[in-house]
Amino acid sequence: MFSSIVVDSGCDVSKEIIDGENCALTHVPLNLQVGDTVYLDDDSLDLDEYLKAMEASAIAVKTSAPSPSLFLEQFKTGDNVFVVTLSSKLSATYQSAVSAKDMYIEEYGKKFIHVFDSLTAAIGEGMIAIKISELVKKGLGASEVVEQVNQYIKGMRTYFILDKFDNLVKTGRVKPYIAKIASLLNVKPICGEQDGEIKMIDKTRGYSKAVTKMVKIIKENTPDIENRVIGITHVKAYEKALALKEEFITHLRAKDVIIQECRGVTTTYANRGGVIVAL
Repeated sequence: MFSSIVVDSGCDVSKEIIDGENCALTHVPLNLQVGDTVYLDDDSLDLDEYLKAMEASAIAVKTSAPSPSLFLEQFKTGDNVFVVTLSSKLSATYQSAVSAKDMYIEEYGKKFIHVFDSLTAAIGEGMIAIKISELVKKGLGASEVVEQVNQYIKGMRTYFILDKFDNLVKTGRVKPYIAKIASLLNVKPICGEQDGEIKMIDKTRGYSKAVTKMVKIIKENTPDIENRVIGITHVKAYEKALALKEEFITHLRAKDVIIQECRGVTTTYANRGGVIVAL
């Protein structure tokens, strides 16, 4: 059986990592708005151009969830459809995908479609998509995939260190005090998801100390780290991501570390220089 893995464009993972003989990945794009200009977060998006427009804008950039019809179109492919969306506490994308599932069944009849609320974003969504593809390629049935992926989501952790928090604050996705801390004397907040929302976990002075602290946090809270694959995504900060990978290999001895570049949605909120980690 062939499985479609459908994600929104908040998911920072490439098709090349997922696609195989029995499964394929499709991104459903969100809309990104800078002033009066609307960008579609698909493969044609020029991230350099978008970043420049975003950084030149005096007002907050807006993102909007895909319509159910965009998801519905992708549900037509594959015997089984697995959907991964941004955390329902951060975006309306999850509800849009659920509505699309109901529309599909009403219009075309019964089909296996399961929508996962990732409770995270960015490379966190990507790691969930990778997990689904691994299980599908092993030949697990649809219900077994759902069960194991739900357990994986419960045990997943996402962390990030950003240079700027402007858009996250302006859109209400983080508390203003986190941005104030970040602007004081080079203090770097270490943030992560908690119950699908963004929280500050710790803070320190300077980026290198923040990385050391994050590695320590991961080590203390992930007893099975040697069996885990760690994902890193970045906004035009490949050297940072590469250095992080070396830290994880040296100090955590993780099973593997993959690096991906942020798509438009994550770029909007992580800003230039931001790095996000999920495992």
